[in-house]
Amino acid sequence: MKFAVIVFPGSNCDVDMFSAVKDELGEDAVYVQHTDTSLDGFDAVLLPGGFSYGDYLRSGAIARFSPIMPAVVKAANAGKPVLGVCNGFQVLLEAGLLPGAMRRNERLKFICKPVTLQVNNAETMFTSGYAQNQEITIPVAHGEGNYFCDEDTLQELQSENRIVFTYSDNPNGSLENIAGITNKAGNVLGMMPHPERAVHTLLGSEDGLVMFQSILNYWRKHHALTT
Repeated sequence: MKFAVIVFPGSNCDVDMFSAVKDELGEDAVYVQHTDTSLDGFDAVLLPGGFSYGDYLRSGAIARFSPIMPAVVKAANAGKPVLGVCNGFQVLLEAGLLPGAMRRNERLKFICKPVTLQVNNAETMFTSGYAQNQEITIPVAHGEGNYFCDEDTLQELQSENRIVFTYSDNPNGSLENIAGITNKAGNVLGMMPHPERAVHTLLGSEDGLVMFQSILNYWRKHHALTT
């Protein structure tokens, strides 16, 4: 399986994402620059954390206009797994691939610490390796992780089981403790916690590696059915 790791000016978790795939998952990963225009040949797309374009204007607001973004949208529409973490989640929101918006943390302070998440939907291509309602430990590191959406969108997310992760101890004031959501098709996931920083016991947790393994298992099953 071949993963694309999108690199924007200001990305700072691209190396962690690359290492999680290459070193811990044992699959192929390639850096793709924001100036590129094609993702042909890739099986999954990863948008890492950081501060794309310095987070000027608004987090992810400039990155969404990068030359690579039409290819990200194309991959999402083709049903390929697209995972946005932290700033990557913000980019997906700004690009309209996920609903809602991100606000400053409720206490207006940057948060960097391990948090406990609950797996609310263990039936997605990103979470099939977890048990339903399992509690996992994955770190957060953000200043704008306060997820918000209007009431109609929230009802839609809830009724369609698209709230994949919630915080056990809401660190940023997110609506309904939301930590990660998917699109309607289920192949685009945005989440604020960093699974790529929880892929080995030396990092304090391996819970994030399960997500990458879930993506790989999904791809293998799907690939076997289509080839």
